[in-house]
Amino acid sequence: MIRHPYVTEKASLGIDAGNKLQFIIDMRSTKDQIRKEIEEKYGVTVIDVKTMITKKGKKAIVTLSPDDSAEEIATRLGVF
Repeated sequence: MIRHPYVTEKASLGIDAGNKLQFIIDMRSTKDQIRKEIEEKYGVTVIDVKTMITKKGKKAIVTLSPDDSAEEIATRLGVF
């Protein structure tokens, strides 16, 4: 379902300030599928998933619980 992380300046600010990660995902993905895949793949707790259609495809903004670090996940993904 997840194709790749979506990295922009605004996405980087979301990692630091809001504990959020952004991904480009498959157009057929549902919020529940995204939540499940993120939780299983990275071992974190997802609080919220927002999706939107952009020129690049379908984008998901995933908010992690305060106990988990979006910076750590972003580092493992090679974003930083």
